[in-house]
Amino acid sequence: MSKSLFDKTKIGNMKLKNRIFMSPMGTSGEADGSYTMDAVNYFMERAKGGAGLIITGANVVSTKYEPLPCTALSNFHHVERLDMLIDRCHHYGAKVCVQLSPGLGRQQFTDPFTPPYSAGSVGSFWFPDLICKPFSKDDIHYLVEKIGYSASLAVAAGADAVELHAYGGYLLDQFHSKQWNNRTDEYGGSLENRMRFTLECIDAIKKNVPDSVAVLVKFTPDQRVDGFRTLDEGIEMAKILDKSGVDALHVDTGCYEEWYQAITTVYSNEGHKLDVQKAIKEVVSVPVLGDGKLLDPQLAAEVVEEGTLDYVGLAHQMLADPYWPKKVKSGHTEDIVPCVGCNECLLAGFSGKHYYCTVNPTCYAEKEYALPKPDGTERSVLVIGGGPGGMEAAITARRRGFKVQLWEKESRLGGTLWPAGGPDFKADVLKLIKYLETQCYKLGVDIRLNTTATEDNIKGGNFDKVVLAAGSSPVKPRIEGIDKTILASDYLTHKATVGKNVVVIGGGLAGCEAACDIAPKADNVTLIEMMPDILYTAQHCLNNDQHLKNMIKERGINVVAGASVTKITDSEVTYTKDGETFTVPCDSVINAAGFRPNNQLEDKLEEIYDDVTVIGDAVSPRKILTAIHEGYHTIRVME
Repeated sequence: MSKSLFDKTKIGNMKLKNRIFMSPMGTSGEADGSYTMDAVNYFMERAKGGAGLIITGANVVSTKYEPLPCTALSNFHHVERLDMLIDRCHHYGAKVCVQLSPGLGRQQFTDPFTPPYSAGSVGSFWFPDLICKPFSKDDIHYLVEKIGYSASLAVAAGADAVELHAYGGYLLDQFHSKQWNNRTDEYGGSLENRMRFTLECIDAIKKNVPDSVAVLVKFTPDQRVDGFRTLDEGIEMAKILDKSGVDALHVDTGCYEEWYQAITTVYSNEGHKLDVQKAIKEVVSVPVLGDGKLLDPQLAAEVVEEGTLDYVGLAHQMLADPYWPKKVKSGHTEDIVPCVGCNECLLAGFSGKHYYCTVNPTCYAEKEYALPKPDGTERSVLVIGGGPGGMEAAITARRRGFKVQLWEKESRLGGTLWPAGGPDFKADVLKLIKYLETQCYKLGVDIRLNTTATEDNIKGGNFDKVVLAAGSSPVKPRIEGIDKTILASDYLTHKATVGKNVVVIGGGLAGCEAACDIAPKADNVTLIEMMPDILYTAQHCLNNDQHLKNMIKERGINVVAGASVTKITDSEVTYTKDGETFTVPCDSVINAAGFRPNNQLEDKLEEIYDDVTVIGDAVSPRKILTAIHEGYHTIRVME
């Protein structure tokens, strides 16, 4: 019998309306660990969008051994907000699985002086010289009891399922792993011993939940790091878990050492975990859940139809667009807001903030940032610039019922998204251009391409609001021979080609990505950066940083940091480093030295119009997130 994405199914005794689930992601909580009301609204919006199952982020069962990392389910007072969350998701037909965790162990966000607890006496992740304290057997027994108690609290809150957090290099996975578990008691040594803690947690959950509540385990059969767990051992783990009486297995890959193997980046291939998930599916009798860049509707459907996975998970795509399931079911896939893999959401969480999503300004602020409904008020808006910020402002203005003109000097919309999406490994960014452009046309934005805003033509428009979203232009540093270079943006938009021996000046994101794009087709690529290291000032998440640096290494790019280029000729580049002068033979030089804002019209616009806002790179060259959010909010707050 063929399977489809929208089958009605069961995990254990839990009935589900489709095979789409929201993958677990950490959620900020109140000071006591309870869910915030913003979190309740956030989950409710994903239920409203059509997901069959929502799995919460990890809820820790105790703070005895480590500080509170996110949300907690460790005492009776945590039940109230969790109950509100679950009840409101139920209104839309979604089921809720509460993920429980005994802790982060060596992964906890500790200080350099306080050793965290772990399975064995190994270095902590964030401070490798800080040796962890192994849990005593009494400590383990305490946490097992707390897992059972927290499972009972999840039932009290109305949970449909409970998932044990046993993956990704977190505490239970540290017990599973030889490289972190150097114990000599019954919790160390053989695979069966290393899994004992997890199996005891499963038993504790099963003793504290009724048969109507499904029990899931999320685990990592392949850590995909040299010297770490491989799939052979992972298959044996899966067989042990299958026999433990759980109702389903949630299969992951990776750990923090190569974090992008677990949490997808813009550089990840589609379905990059499917080989591991398929291997586990073939050896177990229970349903298998999986995620890992399965956001393309056709791929998601094929994965289910072919039997590779029983349930398809979406994580960051659910932040970008909670309505992915409904839009896929109705056939309106052109309206799906695409996740671009930037991991700004993750960066925000690890910076002590709540979630931010680059392409969804209302993420985690669904009530506060909701757009006022059109009330018939006549407003006229001019947007100068058709990049991400300008298009978002135009779309938002039309959704408020305002008249909008969008002027773009080029022959197409997209702005700097075109070079950002130029490399074949960043095609996700091109999807964002297509989405924004489609919404502009569907909503009836008056788009005027090949129209440059000047001091003369900005007059007399009777606009109530003007948004200057003119972006930025490449900087030409004062280097002898700089005019012989090719702009990174010209190379990435296929306006220029390069030879076989290439020097890239500038080791920021644009320079590093251009170098990675060039390297497979070139003989030699050298990246020269003034700062002490490449990506030194890039404000992006650790997994994106790891992934891009690994690509640079794998593609054989020569990196010269802490160096200043002094001269460029047709055949070589000269630079100084540590007081010495060097030359690099080359036939092409890429200029990726940075950008400056296109804000020249700001003062003149403010002389003519009462309400003028400058957004995005026209303020200063920053991120897609700042452009889109500023475009949205400048229209949202219009009165």
